[in-house]
Amino acid sequence: MNRPVSASGPASGPAFGPGSWIGHLATFAGGLLFGLGLWISGMSSPSKVLNFLDVSGTWDPSLLLVLGGASGVTMIAFRFVTKRQRALFGSALQLPTSKDIDTPLVLGALLFGIGWGIGGYCPGPALTALSTLGRDAIVFVAAMAGGMLLHRAYKGS
Repeated sequence: MNRPVSASGPASGPAFGPGSWIGHLATFAGGLLFGLGLWISGMSSPSKVLNFLDVSGTWDPSLLLVLGGASGVTMIAFRFVTKRQRALFGSALQLPTSKDIDTPLVLGALLFGIGWGIGGYCPGPALTALSTLGRDAIVFVAAMAGGMLLHRAYKGS
């Protein structure tokens, strides 16, 4: 559950706000930076991820650096983000309000972890791996999209 934050503020007008060219450009730049980070860190390689998860065999702890770096940036950035009413380019922020650990959350986390462990991909790296046109990436993303569609049909939305 997200709470919309007020959309009023100094950054308004045609160049800013939801759907503006600068907002789209910022979104594109953020996605490009994220994708490059996934490639550079090796997160888009299923073998690297599976070796990270194989703690009793060919364990590769190098992805702990990725986890540590991402956690550090997030802890610092969220101190500033949660104090804002709007995103940098004008759209309203939607921050989660629920802190409940319920059955859907636990089941979703379990399914996510099982899928990650079997395929070696999670959603972001799977999408970046599509750029290789590898069969495993295509099959994984197709199955992921199928799971999302099944969930939408089940929830009726």
